[in-house]
Amino acid sequence: MAAAGAGRLRRAASALLLRSPRLPVRELSAPARLYHKKVVDHYENPRNVGSLDKTSKNVGTGLVGAPACGDVMKLQIQVDEKGKIVDARFKTFGCGSAIASSSLATEWVKGKTVEEALTIKNTDIAKELCLPPVKLHCSKSMLFPAEEKTQLSP
Repeated sequence: MAAAGAGRLRRAASALLLRSPRLPVRELSAPARLYHKKVVDHYENPRNVGSLDKTSKNVGTGLVGAPACGDVMKLQIQVDEKGKIVDARFKTFGCGSAIASSSLATEWVKGKTVEEALTIKNTDIAKELCLPPVKLHCSKSMLFPAEEKTQLSP
């Protein structure tokens, strides 16, 4: 009986979707115009997506979430013997602004020491991407001011 009820609900939802008015394609793409081309570029062509070997002694992993919007980001860095970040990878579950912020952050931290990387602020990321004020929290999820940084695990 429950399966029959679920099937009936699926058919009803499909019927409602079929009856709903369709928006022209140009109206569906309107929100993309609200984002700067840098955000769109990093969203459509994210840099440094993936993972590093978490068992490696010179790889640190940070995981952070943003309760305000549900974004979750994982950042991994690989550091050489001199303390310089030689590689960075990210995985982000979130909006386009969060993905773009993560992508840009991985580009910016490569080649810096950990101390130098910790000086990067979310406002720097937001300014570079021309994020609208309502999306500032997306960049904050990725990079906090140095005193708010989460500890990277070894």
